[in-house]
Amino acid sequence: MLCLREYDRAVLPGVRLSDADRRTLADGALDPVLRIRELAGDRLEVEARAYVGVVRLDACEIRVLPKHLGGSLDVLRMLEYSAGGRVRTLEAGRWFAEGDADLRDLVALMVTEHCERLLRHGVRKDYVTREEDLPVVRGRLLPDRQVLHHHGRLDRLACRFDEHDTDVVDNRLCAAAVERAARTAGSAQVRARARRAAAQFGPLAPTPLGDLRQAVSTLAYHRHNEHYRPAHRWARLLLSGGGIDGLFTTGPLASRAFLVDMNGLFEDFVTRLLEDGAAGSGLMVTRQSAQRRVLVDEATEKHYSEVRPDVLVRGVRGGVPFRLPVDAKYKLYEGKKLSTQDIYQAFLYAHALGSPAECVLVHPAGPGASGVRVAVRDRAGATSARVRSVPLDLGSVLDELAGPQPLEAAARVWNEVVGQPPK
Repeated sequence: MLCLREYDRAVLPGVRLSDADRRTLADGALDPVLRIRELAGDRLEVEARAYVGVVRLDACEIRVLPKHLGGSLDVLRMLEYSAGGRVRTLEAGRWFAEGDADLRDLVALMVTEHCERLLRHGVRKDYVTREEDLPVVRGRLLPDRQVLHHHGRLDRLACRFDEHDTDVVDNRLCAAAVERAARTAGSAQVRARARRAAAQFGPLAPTPLGDLRQAVSTLAYHRHNEHYRPAHRWARLLLSGGGIDGLFTTGPLASRAFLVDMNGLFEDFVTRLLEDGAAGSGLMVTRQSAQRRVLVDEATEKHYSEVRPDVLVRGVRGGVPFRLPVDAKYKLYEGKKLSTQDIYQAFLYAHALGSPAECVLVHPAGPGASGVRVAVRDRAGATSARVRSVPLDLGSVLDELAGPQPLEAAARVWNEVVGQPPK
């Protein structure tokens, strides 16, 4: 097994890929997130990107660990909080020794745990439309189908009817996910537990799930299935190979790779912190707000390109309009200058969207790190815009979120990013 951190490169000696491994990696689908290359002398070179998780090949297992966190359990806690759940003292911490669990096994355990809870409380039933040939009329007779297939027969009647059944998309998604967990989890304990849940869920929803994205698009949550939402969240994550859209949902990589994009996860995590921290402030937090009137083609007066900050905080503060763009950057800036590219982007946001002209960059950092303030000044020395960086100690924030008063952590981050309201 090879363990490395994000953006690290390592060479594993004495490893030769199997023919199945080479076929799996041949189309290059994995290259944007994890580059694996064979070297002479039975060596394997692995270069990680900003994705964490596990890839299991016949020749070896490769684990990519987070650079700014303690391990996979912290990633799981970030996933749970970002998706709208409370960070708990996870059962996974009791199942695995420190450093013994990969991220895929942790998610497989979450899927199994939530599916077990659904089974204990009774799975949902709904009306399903079916068409069958029956000896007596049930529901509605289908005359076209009857004439085409059973002309002149009265013992076989083509009918369409509604049946109250458990074989609905809500249960099919859970059944597919827990079956995947039972088949692909690395931990024998998790596989055994998932197999027991799969043996119960399978007969309840025997129809194959089919295309994941299409199935998920048909889901609509209401009072009858709202309690399925956490199970579905973890099921989608496991079935999609870590949530990488369109990459691992089908094909041979689907059961071999599970990799989470830490750039996207950090952005979701920061956004959720600000949404929770905004409670009672009177300000609104908007995700990925597309601004089309910022860059304009002067010849046609049509928008040239849209500007989309990660977060836009807006409202009225102290009796005046307030707008603050926030950009989440999953980069380790501690002890380093902000990159010129990030500064240029932030200043565009500040000039075009900020009121006052300011933008905040939030990035991960270690305990006790301090942020920087960068100003843009004209030739006369007047400041026209500012960029502030706010370092976020992810480990400390996650510990606070798992404590008895999680909203205090969000309020503290909110005050660091947005600042105290004027008196």
